Amino acid sequence: MAVHDVDELDDSSAPLIEHLKELRTRIIWSALAFVVAMILCYVVWNPIYNFLTQPICAALEDRGQECGLILLKLQEGFTVAIRISFFGGFMLAFPVIGYQLWRFVAPGLYRSEKRAFLPFLVASPLMFALGAAFAYYVILPMVFTFFLGFQQGPLALPDDPDGAQGASHLAGIVFQGSVSEYLNLTTRFILAFGLSFQLPVALALMGRAGLVSADTLASTRRYAVVIILVLAACLTPPDVGSQLVLFSVIYGLYEISIQIVRRIEKKRDAELRAEGLLDDEE
Repeated sequence: MAVHDVDELDDSSAPLIEHLKELRTRIIWSALAFVVAMILCYVVWNPIYNFLTQPICAALEDRGQECGLILLKLQEGFTVAIRISFFGGFMLAFPVIGYQLWRFVAPGLYRSEKRAFLPFLVASPLMFALGAAFAYYVILPMVFTFFLGFQQGPLALPDDPDGAQGASHLAGIVFQGSVSEYLNLTTRFILAFGLSFQLPVALALMGRAGLVSADTLASTRRYAVVIILVLAACLTPPDVGSQLVLFSVIYGLYEISIQIVRRIEKKRDAELRAEGLLDDEE
């Protein structure tokens, strides 16, 4: 008797039209969750804005400057609220969207495959949140401190009466940031690191499915370095510092993924040996 005959599918195979109906249902639920989450975030967009601007305010406060962003266009305040609603709605609805994806693919999986896939489904939002938190609490303060260091003039220097008098003859370079530009920069960093932290989950899932091996990942390091450099250049603003930080993080996650896949392979080989399906000599 074949293995899959014992490990029965929960649901029988359905016609294509049934799969399309199921897909439509999952898309509708996902879209509804996103719309509801977006509306909730729009109601509280101002506290979310205050939270997102804490890193720049802390960096300005360290330099003795007031924290303030300006609106360059009359309608920019409304577009900022909408952008925050979209960003917060995606973050809030991400678990629901992932659950709907799971409900769509689960009927086509065997019970053993479900048990193997479920941990990755749980780990995905956790790793995204970890990457977003790393960007917010670690990377953004360093980036803003670095950028603000290019200011000059009495208003831009830390509190130092002598230094301020000595710099009074200089043409001032003071940060007066746009709200939209700041939010664009901040959300790009958060999304870039959140998505980058999905790398171990994706590679581990592919290793569990037998699509990649630890030896293959290790032998293609040189190609991975080039790809990671390109991604870092595309996902971050055009400054070398942030690109190097993102590259270091992604490459570190790549090395961690190799070790995770190697452990998965060892565990799978041990299970096959216990079942008598793997011959060490062969």
